[in-house]
Amino acid sequence: MSLNGKVAIVTGSGQGLGLAYARELARQGAAVVINDVNAEMAAQAVALIEADGGKATAVVVPVGSTEAAKALVDGAVKAFGGLDILVTNAGILRDKTLLKMTDEDFDLVINVHLKGTFTCVREAFAYFKEHNVQGRIITIGSPTGQRGNFGQANYAAAKAGIVGMVRTWALEMKKAGVTVNTVIPVAATAMTKTVPYFRKAVEAEERGEAMPAFFRHDLGFGTADDVAGLVAFLASDEAAGITGQAIGAGGDRLQVWTHPTAATTEYREGGWDYQALLENAGTLFGPEALQSYGEEFLPLPADLQPEPAKPEPAQAR
Repeated sequence: MSLNGKVAIVTGSGQGLGLAYARELARQGAAVVINDVNAEMAAQAVALIEADGGKATAVVVPVGSTEAAKALVDGAVKAFGGLDILVTNAGILRDKTLLKMTDEDFDLVINVHLKGTFTCVREAFAYFKEHNVQGRIITIGSPTGQRGNFGQANYAAAKAGIVGMVRTWALEMKKAGVTVNTVIPVAATAMTKTVPYFRKAVEAEERGEAMPAFFRHDLGFGTADDVAGLVAFLASDEAAGITGQAIGAGGDRLQVWTHPTAATTEYREGGWDYQALLENAGTLFGPEALQSYGEEFLPLPADLQPEPAKPEPAQAR
């Protein structure tokens, strides 16, 4: 087991994707700190890992603050004597379109996803530096952070921000031998269960059946376990040369995302003033130059179309 003797923290790991990451890290030999805001759920996750023959403990704290980050690192050191791996998975959703999104909706999502990643990574890196640990940091992104998605301005901002921080941290941590990457999962979750487009895939998983090939291959959409292997690999010594990357995993597909780069480049002596832009707008900003935005899905095959909603029974009057 390549992670034998390692200690990992996985935030937001009481259920779902986070629990899948924690269980896979434990299967590969790591002792794991489970984190959740629900003590009962965290205890159940610990019990699952121990039933599999692994080692785990729980730290029940809401991610976001510096105090929470310190509690997580202190919990790892107290329970298992150190820290080698951090996976920042904790997150919440408050999906609304712009004019309906409140300050609280925005701040809550940013605090957990973006600030929570920042504070936990800062605390873990401080431990790595102080104890000369060539640690592994795996942050969790989203296709929404890469492409945008309707009604998710707060979530998109947080996930795009995480990738931006990772690129910066890869530079800052290189000398210490610490790697930091973003994993972009595409998997069945409580959130995707509510989306009609994915209903047939989620229903198949709930029945214990393989998802249709269209979802797994064509869309790269799968189960939490399809992502967990990548998280564990990036946590291993074998991934020492991989840092500053955004890597997608889902179903049968693995993707290394490009970092933003100029799609077109044009020069004009003296610069581009207003009149020059007017005169050249068709060339500078034509269909070939402008970039797409928003997540794009292939049309569902006829046999995978969701069943139409049943009408509500008439109420007696």
